[in-house]
Amino acid sequence: MILSKTPLRMSYVGGGSDLPAFYREEVGAVLSTSIDKYMYIAVNRKFDGSIRLSYTKTEEVGTREQIEHPLVREALAVVGIEGGIEIASMADIPSRGSGLGSSSTYTVGLLNALYAYKNRFASKEMLARQACHIEIERCGEPIGKQDQYAAAYGGLNLIRFHPDESVSVDPVICQPSLLRQLEASTLVFFTGRTRSASAVLAKQSSALRSQDRRILMRRMVELAFELKREIEAGSLDHFGSILDENWQLKRQMSEGITDPQIDEWYRIGLANGALGGKLLGAGNGGFMMFFAPPQCRDRITAALPGLQPVRFLLDRGGAQIVFYQPPE
Repeated sequence: MILSKTPLRMSYVGGGSDLPAFYREEVGAVLSTSIDKYMYIAVNRKFDGSIRLSYTKTEEVGTREQIEHPLVREALAVVGIEGGIEIASMADIPSRGSGLGSSSTYTVGLLNALYAYKNRFASKEMLARQACHIEIERCGEPIGKQDQYAAAYGGLNLIRFHPDESVSVDPVICQPSLLRQLEASTLVFFTGRTRSASAVLAKQSSALRSQDRRILMRRMVELAFELKREIEAGSLDHFGSILDENWQLKRQMSEGITDPQIDEWYRIGLANGALGGKLLGAGNGGFMMFFAPPQCRDRITAALPGLQPVRFLLDRGGAQIVFYQPPE
């Protein structure tokens, strides 16, 4: 039996610059953190040589090629497992369309568990790189690379995406007390809406062909570096205004990122003390995050009774194997 534990992520600024439509021409950058909400994947030997999967549905098949779940089918192929295996997954929060990178977290955690099942060590870089390969190249998803690296490495990082397809992960260095202040100033609400990130990101990729949209994205990349400098200088004074500028830029990128209801939630948050915020992920649903003085938390929550507050803390561990009892 193998059990992997992999964090979901919360992206602050720069999202969208990890799409190949942008980074293949100029460096993209995202500042994000992993959070204390996790995907758990259990892998065990199946005695009869078949394959059993348990996620939102159950699959029992005789061969790898018969698997409907594309991420599982391709991950098994990459690791080199033909059959005789059972895979089950669980998540701390809704695991699809949430804006927290759940599909990539699943892929990273699955690879980690499968390599441990084969008694092979997989580095964080290898897990992230192969998860990108599976999702983008083998499964053809029109997504970027930030989620895979955030899930694999964990922590608060500036992640850069280079035209040669390489990715750099630079930890943001700061005092632990500043991270606690950041946690205390962060409010997250579940909107109750989920959406297809792939559909939203496909529109954003198409929009990046426009020079006007590239200028917007270029500024979002600059904000990622500005936010890193702000935090490493020991200050959160401009954190809210940087988030707000990033959100105002992002909502101009393409249709489908926001709508009147989302805009109204955001307006209410600012009117009740938030200094900035954004929708997490591609847009149009999932979780909404605000940065606000801690004394404003209750007022903002009371002003948004239709949204479900969820407390997120920062994760520092990244992808882990938490139980390892390999098959003999």
